[in-house]
Amino acid sequence: MGFLRRWKIRILLFFAVVGPGFITANVDNDAGGILVYSSAGAQFGHLLLWTMIPITLALIVVQEMSARMGAVTGKGLSDLIREEFGLRITFLMMIGILITNFGNVVTEFIGIATSLELFGLPRIYTVPVCALIVWLIVVKGQYKTVEKVFLAASFFYVTYIVAGVLAHPLWKDATIATFKPPAVRAFRDQAYLFMVIGVVGTTIAPWMQFYLQSSIVEKGVTRRGYSVSRLDVVTGCVFTDIVAWFIIVACAATLFTHGFRDIKYAADAAQALKPLAGDYAYILFAVGLFNASLFAASILPLSTAYTVCEGLGFESGVGKKFGEAPFFYWLYTLLIIAGAALVLVIPAQRVVEIVLWSQVINGVVLPFVLIFMLILINKKDLMGEYTNTPLFNTVAWATAIIVIGLSLALMVASVGGKAGG
Repeated sequence: MGFLRRWKIRILLFFAVVGPGFITANVDNDAGGILVYSSAGAQFGHLLLWTMIPITLALIVVQEMSARMGAVTGKGLSDLIREEFGLRITFLMMIGILITNFGNVVTEFIGIATSLELFGLPRIYTVPVCALIVWLIVVKGQYKTVEKVFLAASFFYVTYIVAGVLAHPLWKDATIATFKPPAVRAFRDQAYLFMVIGVVGTTIAPWMQFYLQSSIVEKGVTRRGYSVSRLDVVTGCVFTDIVAWFIIVACAATLFTHGFRDIKYAADAAQALKPLAGDYAYILFAVGLFNASLFAASILPLSTAYTVCEGLGFESGVGKKFGEAPFFYWLYTLLIIAGAALVLVIPAQRVVEIVLWSQVINGVVLPFVLIFMLILINKKDLMGEYTNTPLFNTVAWATAIIVIGLSLALMVASVGGKAGG
């Protein structure tokens, strides 16, 4: 009876703190992420599946660090950066995050527009309506209500797993490729390097660390609930990368196999699946894209508002009313309006560039965020007994160094490609 009682308490504790980790990890599979994963499968087949295991481990470590800092300090990441490194450095980082995140916000509205166009709905109507829905969910909702909506949206990602199964992939080949990296010559290919950085950037995006830590603080998770919150983080990270794996596999089995390599939008992958994998796979992929885009169009402006307001010392939080945190809500509102408006006016070819480069820039910016996090989490006077273990430090530093190395390799490959041309 004692054993059952302990498990009952653990389950109740888990559901009391579940949310921030699972939501943050799943928003990771947004319109930009789906485009990157679809492109990875379409262009390179199974050659990028090996990245999923190390990226999942790195994602768990990085997200756990954010959750732990939030629970122990009771402060958001940008708040801690301002206190420890000063306003000047914080201001520069806020500008960088604002620019990077705005590119991601535009990407989400592109996902909304293109996914609903698959069902014959023109973007001139759908984008403004969805922008209003996104705004109302956060501005008019309470924290618990907003979190429940986001959790429900997270579970819709199962559609990609079903679509992946309906694509009838080569399970054996995909499994082997998951554990076996490609030959070294693959890394000399500029397009392959670009895609590897894109996969890393879209899976471990810089905004996630700021949003997760702020959510942990706003939810009121403390040191007592930290261990259960860690389970929330790990569950979310594993689930989101399983979904990513299925997206790559589905596109490798259909698009790559049939020579359909040129994906400009995530919706292109859905459209191409229709004759290759059937109507059900097509509908599931399209519905999944819409859900992911609408979900992320709510979270990304919210993450940006949290980050900037905390960094500059303004009041922030979904739990506060508009009048209590005006800068927070106005910034959230302006990001939504600007992101939605841009999608309605910019040419299609520029849209594709924004989507792809927003994910690659995520990968390039990530090491700088990680370095700040590592310095903060290893401060004894800040974290006490909750500083990083040697293993966590090794994984986090290795992630930062590898991403820097990949970014430099891409630059060298780009210069070499131009010189050769």
